[in-house]
Amino acid sequence: MNHVNAFLKDSKTRVELVLDQVLPPITHRPTTLHEAMRYSMMAGGKRLRPALCYAAFEDCGGQGDAADWGASALEMVHTFSLIHDDLPCMDDDDFRRGIPTCHKKFGEAMAVLAGDALSILAFQVLARSGNAQAVTILAEALGSDGMLGGQVVDIESEGKPCTLETVDYIHVHKTSALIEASLELGSVLAGANAEQRKLYRDYGRAIGLAFQIVDDILDIESSTEALGKDVGSDIENQKATYPAVVGLEESKKQARILVDRAVEFAGRMGPRSAVLADLARFIVERGN
Repeated sequence: MNHVNAFLKDSKTRVELVLDQVLPPITHRPTTLHEAMRYSMMAGGKRLRPALCYAAFEDCGGQGDAADWGASALEMVHTFSLIHDDLPCMDDDDFRRGIPTCHKKFGEAMAVLAGDALSILAFQVLARSGNAQAVTILAEALGSDGMLGGQVVDIESEGKPCTLETVDYIHVHKTSALIEASLELGSVLAGANAEQRKLYRDYGRAIGLAFQIVDDILDIESSTEALGKDVGSDIENQKATYPAVVGLEESKKQARILVDRAVEFAGRMGPRSAVLADLARFIVERGN
């Protein structure tokens, strides 16, 4: 797994250099908004979605800086979703990536505006690629048939008996949609054909679902120190999760099945297939 850690480190360094360039400086008015945007964007994190974008781009023989615009846009919309997810009207979390959440640091109104601004800036940056298809992919992943749709059902399911079908809907839309888009975005920016795009989406669906199941498990088994965010909030808020419906052991089993499926998809890919296979394994082995 050493080469995966190296790839994640290199991807993180690369996208953070781009982010530093495209984010407004904190000296630019309105300074508080730009400080809040940078505070949340530069708080760390695995930068998994940019890494997946870079991997697919390289696997499809992509050249140039188009993947930089895709990777940075992905991380911006992901961070926007976390800022809003942490708000008192949503999950009401105090910590994210080991530091106070955006609303704890800057207040609720500024956190809402920082999330909005990052979402808008993401499309402004992605437009630099000159690829309208890429813009459509990201928009669809975020909309009512994507992440936002999953968030709505997640909220509506709190405190109610739920089925596995409902949990799967939430996971597919709230988490997996953006991970699938990360891979498809990378492939499209490299000029991939429809068959290649489907392969990356199938791989993305498998690791996206596995990622969220593992997240559900870590919320029970990990600690705030290890995760860098509040734990136990799923149980406290009576969230619709895999462990709540099928139990911990079955959840772990399903995550392994999904990762095995992703590894099989990765085996059909190109020069980055080994990295993509190990990225899938990393999903279930991660501690945060």
